[in-house]
Amino acid sequence: MPIDPYILLLLATVGLAALLPARGTSAEVASGASTAAIALLFFLYGARLSTREALDGLRHWRLHATVLACTFVVFPLLGLAARALVPVILTHPLYQGLLFLTLVPSTVQSSIAFTSMARGNVPAAICAGSFSSLVGILATPLLAASLLGGSGGGFSADSLLRIVLQLLVPFLAGQLLRRWIGGFVTRHKKVLGLVDRGSILLVVYTAFSQGMVQGVWHRVSPLRLGALLVVEAVILAVMLLLTWYGGKALGFGREDRITLQFAGSKKSLAAGLPMASVLFGAHASLAVLPLMLFHQMQLMVGAVIAKRRSHDPGAIEVSAPEPAAGSRTGVGTGTRSD
Repeated sequence: MPIDPYILLLLATVGLAALLPARGTSAEVASGASTAAIALLFFLYGARLSTREALDGLRHWRLHATVLACTFVVFPLLGLAARALVPVILTHPLYQGLLFLTLVPSTVQSSIAFTSMARGNVPAAICAGSFSSLVGILATPLLAASLLGGSGGGFSADSLLRIVLQLLVPFLAGQLLRRWIGGFVTRHKKVLGLVDRGSILLVVYTAFSQGMVQGVWHRVSPLRLGALLVVEAVILAVMLLLTWYGGKALGFGREDRITLQFAGSKKSLAAGLPMASVLFGAHASLAVLPLMLFHQMQLMVGAVIAKRRSHDPGAIEVSAPEPAAGSRTGVGTGTRSD
């Protein structure tokens, strides 16, 4: 049952924001730096993501379409169903964060790692993660605009403009420049990975500082957090069962079902955190909490399932291929952060 070290860093950042929140001029500086960090993140995401490799997987379109349906249709439907838990079990702000969690794209690197460990279809996992990342750049903000509306922290035309300027434009710039900078990004992926994680920590610090200054944490009790964990565990269990047995009903083989289960049941922390900062603004601290908790839960459960799948009768030994430049990470920044 692995404890993600990056989650520990995120929690430490939350603790720092609770003890020393940015106020006044420092808050303005932190907000400006966070905006720049988000733009840099999505520029690097675009520079890493191999669109060609994603398109090469179109021949296995049924599997990828099913993963996308799980990520952007089934997950949001479960999020909408959880509306019935408000206000008895979940508060409205926690529910907004839970619903946002169901809208973000799937992970890339952790899905590949678990698929490889379980001896599944690793090339399909790479393509599925790339598709989800590409679609999520547009699908997540559009779904948020439709399902969260004005209650999602003031979603408006200004929010859409910020999404275009802070997320879409840098991402497209990275894609356009990938031909010239893709090799540099690949050669320095470890250093740039640290830049990614550091940028996300800055985004989290800024969001939680704003939450502390505004007193939003007085609205959350330990009992509510426990209830949130239970609800997320139920959603994860439903998705794991649905992707596994649904894949069998659709006629997918064992290796493809493993890819579907891991790629179709996960959500990307690295993509979700900066998106939440743009979409929710000052309300982002509560919005990202469900995603942070779900990220750790999916890693712990995924590790157990992958280990058990590796011992299935008839499992074939496979190893993860070394993907082409930019295909390993997509919108995720590695197993510990995507």
